[in-house]
Amino acid sequence: MICSSKGTILIARGKNSNTIPRLPLKGSSTNYANRIQIRNPISVKTFRRSSSSSMAVETMSMGSDSSTLILTSGASGRVRVLFSMRELKRLVTIIQSLILFLLLPFRVVVWRRRTGAVVIRDDKQERKVWSPPQIVVRKRNIGGESSVSPPSVPAAVVDVEVAVRRELAIKRVLEDEGGDGSSVRDYSLFTTKRGDTLFSQSWSPLSPNHRGLIVLLHGLNEHSGRYSDFAKQLNANGFKVYGIDWIGHGGSDGLHAYVPSLDYAVTDLKSFLEKVFTENPGLPCFCFGHSTGGAIILKAMLDPKIESRVSGIALTSPAVGVQPSHPIFAVLAPIMAFLLPRYQISAANKKGMPVSRDPAALIAKYSDPLVFTGSIRVKTGYEILRITAHLQQNLNKVKVPFLVMHGTDDTVTDPSASKKLYEEAASSDKSLKLYDGLLHDLLFEPEREIIAGAILDWLNQRV
Repeated sequence: MICSSKGTILIARGKNSNTIPRLPLKGSSTNYANRIQIRNPISVKTFRRSSSSSMAVETMSMGSDSSTLILTSGASGRVRVLFSMRELKRLVTIIQSLILFLLLPFRVVVWRRRTGAVVIRDDKQERKVWSPPQIVVRKRNIGGESSVSPPSVPAAVVDVEVAVRRELAIKRVLEDEGGDGSSVRDYSLFTTKRGDTLFSQSWSPLSPNHRGLIVLLHGLNEHSGRYSDFAKQLNANGFKVYGIDWIGHGGSDGLHAYVPSLDYAVTDLKSFLEKVFTENPGLPCFCFGHSTGGAIILKAMLDPKIESRVSGIALTSPAVGVQPSHPIFAVLAPIMAFLLPRYQISAANKKGMPVSRDPAALIAKYSDPLVFTGSIRVKTGYEILRITAHLQQNLNKVKVPFLVMHGTDDTVTDPSASKKLYEEAASSDKSLKLYDGLLHDLLFEPEREIIAGAILDWLNQRV
């Protein structure tokens, strides 16, 4: 047992866990060549439980939390506070609901002014009139030629900014259409039940005999195209890969990096999985998710109908535990998200967060026009807090086989939350790998080959 300086308990399995062998990869993309020479091997702590064996490690319980606050007085001794933490939370919820109710008329007026909707009143009815711009979207046919067709979504949500992003996303796919000779890349537009259009793309091995399917979900502020090199590595191992840009990201509809509800993303993922199942009958399907994409996948897996058709999920740095920088934000977030959902909390941070130790990877990420580099929007931040809180309360309902990987120095999502997921999930087949010293974007760290190799090894054992 090893205790790090940050208080995270890491338990190594086996006699020698200080090093991890490099896993051979078939057909690795040249774009994955290490940009930084790794002089010292990284330390990996592995936790694993499968249906055929008992738990490979034992863990220690560290203290306990009390829901009752105790005050000490020299005259009267110990006095219990009347309100427990649970009752205080209920009180805060009631106050929030009252404030939101009182502010509802103000919110309606703000919405009308911002959307530009015109209300026409008469004696019999009230109706809304809107004349938004029309955008034309180009989509490629199966034969490779281009055609022009109007979008199938309400034009109100397909504004100029979305059209520019989508055009760039399509351009990148077309430029990489030939690939490196080992895979075929294509794109399509997926219409949700709400009428939004989402950009999706696929990477297919040249061989028609596919071993399985991977549905890839990116993290907050990025897009599926960032994982093209990893997708080609999966192709080289016989997996067909689908990627989808969730609402407000990449080439999909919505204000850039604005998420009105992460439940939309969960519902969209379920619908997209149904489409993938229909197009590829009989093939095992896995999901890969990074950061918030991992949280979206986990919530989708709580649906028994979806979980029963997915063979397993692999997650890197999943957003299972995300806390606000100050407790007061948790109280104000619902109110701010209601009144000013699109407001950015602070000035844009063009340098970005330290999510990788590879300088070239950071430059590539934060210079990408499809990656949002501004400050987080209020509603988006609140939605992340909501989905993580939901997952924390339902970790014991996770039954799907999974592999979770996390860097111990991740400052974006909490590595200890991944450990909690591993400990509390009901899955009989589950594995956890903690990489000492690695940051948030594991597939863009100098040790990216090790990370990709571990995922491929886990997948290959389950096909």
